[in-house]
Amino acid sequence: MSGKGAPELSVRNVSDLRVAVIAAQWHEKVMDGLVDGALRALHELGIDEPTLLRVPGSFELPVVAKVLAGRGYDAIVALGVVIRGGTPHFEYVCQGVTQGLTQVSVDTGVPVGFGVLTCDTEEQALDRAGIEGSHEDKGHEAVTAAVATAATLCSGIASSLETASRSPGAA
Repeated sequence: MSGKGAPELSVRNVSDLRVAVIAAQWHEKVMDGLVDGALRALHELGIDEPTLLRVPGSFELPVVAKVLAGRGYDAIVALGVVIRGGTPHFEYVCQGVTQGLTQVSVDTGVPVGFGVLTCDTEEQALDRAGIEGSHEDKGHEAVTAAVATAATLCSGIASSLETASRSPGAA
């Protein structure tokens, strides 16, 4: 199972963070599970009013994430699913989404939780969707990772890193 070795993250004092969840619409049952898991995780963290936006597919996630990152969100969670078919389309979409979301996070400094399932079959996606009978809850995990990273950045580490990078002789 791919969840082996995952860290147990302890996230506290994050109820004041602004978090947005962006979810694709393809594969409704899988997406409903991912969104439910993400919203449940946010509620557990005390973030009761996240922004939730739906986009047509996973390929549209990066552009919306970029706009939201520029609007003051502390963390963004991108949820989608791409299931392999008989053409190279799968590889292009997966690569584009992954690179796009990574670029948004690195360029803006806003953590982006990666909750995009890239599966060979619908059964694999359902097993990761956090629905009854699933072995994993990737929507929940993506929220926890994004919010934990945002909490780290908000805790003063980011400002100390910024100060260090301005110091004479800093690389």
